[in-house]
Amino acid sequence: MKISGVDIRPGNIIEYEGGIWKVAKIQHTQPGKGGAYMQVEMKNLQDGRKTNVRFRSADTVEKVRLDTKDYQFLYEDGEMLVFMDQDTFEQINLPADLLGDARPFLQDGMQVKLELWEEKPISVELPAQIEAEIVEADAVVKGQTASSSYKPAILDNGVRIMVPPHIESGTRIVVDVYEQSYVGKAG
Repeated sequence: MKISGVDIRPGNIIEYEGGIWKVAKIQHTQPGKGGAYMQVEMKNLQDGRKTNVRFRSADTVEKVRLDTKDYQFLYEDGEMLVFMDQDTFEQINLPADLLGDARPFLQDGMQVKLELWEEKPISVELPAQIEAEIVEADAVVKGQTASSSYKPAILDNGVRIMVPPHIESGTRIVVDVYEQSYVGKAG
């Protein structure tokens, strides 16, 4: 499916210069002179290279359709992660860096979606939100207004995020995995 260069969104998988790329970040730019363009930061899913490319509205790229399959995370084996196919119970080993920044949020037994291109796994998608426990939270600074006074806290997986002042150490919260941000208290 061809899409215009200005319709590219984060998370899209596109074909570019003979490779398969996952879009990480986009920035729409409208300079004073000339046409608008989309500055796209993307990562090659086959060899891990990163690149920045400018796409104009006249440019078209091929959006790649991936097959998705449900897997369960079993355990870590050195730099490899072991997943099990939910239908066939076959196990598959994938490099840990395939998860990128979402890696610390992977939990034992977690259900994930593997995206496959030509039967080969090229990316792992975790649930958008997970529950985690705050293990360390800074004290609230007196005199700050409530709207701007988010404070740093550390989750049980070692990730540092910003939380509202009323969240204390030991509190279970819901975290957005890909934004690495506080969503709310766990129910």
